[in-house]
Amino acid sequence: MKKILLAQCLTSVALLTGCNLDLEPLDKLADQNYYNNRKELEVFTNGFYADFPTAENLYSETADIIVPTTLSTEVMGTRTVPQSGGGWSWGQLSNINTFLKDCSRCNDEAARKEFEAVARFFRAYFYYDKVKRFGEVPWFDEPLSSTNDRLYAPRTPRNELINNILADLDFAAENLPTAKNLYRVTKWTALALKSRVCLYEGTWRKYHGFEGHETYLKAAAEAAEMFIDNSPYTIYNAGEQPYRDLFAADKAKAEEVILARNYNSALSIVHSANLYFLSGGASPGMNKKVVNSYLMKDGTRFTDLPNYNSMQYYDEMQNRDPRLAQTIVTPGYKRIGESTVTSVNFGATTTGYQIIKWVSTTASDGYNKSQNDIPLFRTAEVMLNFAEAKAELGTLTQADLDKSVKKLRDRVGMPNINLASANSNPDPYLEANETGYPNVSGANKGVILEIRRERTIELVAEGLRYDDLMRWKAGKTFEKQFKGMFIPALDANKHFVICDLNGNGQADAQDVCVYEGDLNNVKTYSEVANITQFLKLGVNLQLANGNNGGNIIVHDIANKQRSWNETRDYLYPIPQDQITLYGGIIKQNPEW
Repeated sequence: MKKILLAQCLTSVALLTGCNLDLEPLDKLADQNYYNNRKELEVFTNGFYADFPTAENLYSETADIIVPTTLSTEVMGTRTVPQSGGGWSWGQLSNINTFLKDCSRCNDEAARKEFEAVARFFRAYFYYDKVKRFGEVPWFDEPLSSTNDRLYAPRTPRNELINNILADLDFAAENLPTAKNLYRVTKWTALALKSRVCLYEGTWRKYHGFEGHETYLKAAAEAAEMFIDNSPYTIYNAGEQPYRDLFAADKAKAEEVILARNYNSALSIVHSANLYFLSGGASPGMNKKVVNSYLMKDGTRFTDLPNYNSMQYYDEMQNRDPRLAQTIVTPGYKRIGESTVTSVNFGATTTGYQIIKWVSTTASDGYNKSQNDIPLFRTAEVMLNFAEAKAELGTLTQADLDKSVKKLRDRVGMPNINLASANSNPDPYLEANETGYPNVSGANKGVILEIRRERTIELVAEGLRYDDLMRWKAGKTFEKQFKGMFIPALDANKHFVICDLNGNGQADAQDVCVYEGDLNNVKTYSEVANITQFLKLGVNLQLANGNNGGNIIVHDIANKQRSWNETRDYLYPIPQDQITLYGGIIKQNPEW
């Protein structure tokens, strides 16, 4: 019953918006007869779980690693100052602070502490989101009405905000249950969030040029290590494709998943992951630079191969990190539960690299038919937080890598990062301006780049990439050209080329024909008799060198430039109505 109640709360809670913090509906609920026992505390705090992102918020991630047909305003550089809204919403905070004030009515001390810990976890989560979005914001720790003068308090200094967030998380970690629970926050969720918050803050300060980054990086490493050493979680490693199965499971894998959002078709709580990745519309495709970053199966770099840039699809997919074939369609791909080999559906991907992470069985195909749980926090991220924090501090050891990154690579049979080798020979591809992170420097440059590679691959389409780019001060990556698979030159006489996607040397239903001109003329050639996918050059796809072939070009920057303002775009603008309401107490973020 608890699971059902939580699932319903996750989809039904309505939030107040803007600065209207009147709590009349809560006043009716929170009369003198409420907050008296464990059940009442639990029922009220169930509503806080609505603050977590939905499935669509996570699997529809874009940033620079997944390219859909329509780019976000953040990626395009076209954000403007909104008149209202824009994320400047405090209703959920009012609910949380009201609970924290009134839960003292409960005489059950154990219950009161546990659910106060739940509320403080969500207050920390709420403010972490606000700091990422706006930078400094006012800190409120009590319920406020729209007539309260404190409502229009100035921004709280960032140090104080972060320390308040960490105080809430420390209280939560101390007082939340230690037993595993897929759908409720625990001590381990609090530690996972603390490692995320502190890593964000530490690297934000380091790469944006603010003091104090060491303090937060140490806190990130300590929280993550406490989790790694003491929690009941490990890395899920069952079956032939454990990484794929981790995200396709109807019920989240409790071995690794710390907290999941519950989906269940029997309760009409569903999402559309299968539809999103398998059908036309958004047509998300993995960016070529990310495909290139997957290592070879033996741990060597794909981008060290002399012809990697002109390698065709079948060849480039051979002997790679197994997570590549468990994330996108590769030669020989079979749907879960199916025996038929299927190929890339170019109608469902902009780049030719069709994503199948989150895709489950055919029973979940269609609009709002998917019911696989969505992990919100999982052990792999905590391990990556630990490794990155220590690498950025300069205290990372090989033993640290062995207790973190190695566990992720063991799952798929990949060799571990070697600290000395990584630092003695940084990957040129990952440090290049066009494809990597040129602002990384220092003695640990090589291993920092390798951990970023690992994070990109392991956490793709989990809603974390945009935040990573912001804290690394890597927004300029949005200005780079998005690319897809390499297509050979078209035959000058026949005006088409057949891409042998399954590598069998024959033109069949697994392959694709790229052509120009009249399709009827193309179909007069016997070579295309078994082809079922035809892509017209300039209509269905664009190639870097036209009919001379090259990589698929998506959202061509030659025709429509994307722009990133380094002094403005790392924060969002505050809506204009709030600037007006605050009467000059709160100033707009720089250059907005």
